Amino acid sequence: MTRAEAKERNRRALLDAAFQVVSRKGYRARLEEIAERAGMTTGAVYSLFGSKNNLVVAMVTDYQLPHYEEIDMAVPAGADLLEAVDGFARHYRRSCDAPNALPALSLQIALMDMSLQDPELRAQLGASVQTQERHLIALFTGRSHNGDIVTSHQAQRLVTALRALFVGLSQGIILGLTHGADEQYFADAARALASDVTVIHHDADASEHHGSE
Repeated sequence: MTRAEAKERNRRALLDAAFQVVSRKGYRARLEEIAERAGMTTGAVYSLFGSKNNLVVAMVTDYQLPHYEEIDMAVPAGADLLEAVDGFARHYRRSCDAPNALPALSLQIALMDMSLQDPELRAQLGASVQTQERHLIALFTGRSHNGDIVTSHQAQRLVTALRALFVGLSQGIILGLTHGADEQYFADAARALASDVTVIHHDADASEHHGSE
């Protein structure tokens, strides 16, 4: 095994261990426990990631990457905005039935716990999420909607609203609180949100905001 292969193996082991420990313990997750679970020392964590917070952020990015790749496959390239939102919504609903749905919810709660306790980590995780969401913004930007083309600003507003909708619905499904919220329900709710003039509208409000600064 080459040094590069060994480094990647150790990195992978630490990311997997961090997921297991952080999902269960949140802010109480100890670096020593993560390293021990991965069969390494805390020195390996500092060598590969620099800090516990950097490891947590890298773990979140690593965990989310396949999710965004799957979204690309679920959303037709030539679809208009509502068709794209429909595909995204149905994919998100299917993910609620995946074997990792409960661990994913556990991780969400744990990360919120950690963010509330650690302002530095909160800022790092926020920046990481924004980077990931730029992928979704790009996915919706340029699509046709009601005779217009969706701008980046409009896509950003829509992504913010869709994230809030899907996170709330998916948590309700996993906890058994959102009965009857099947794929069609997700798609209908998302389409209604995307059609709302308060979400997808002309960029006049953005122009006025910048002009007043």
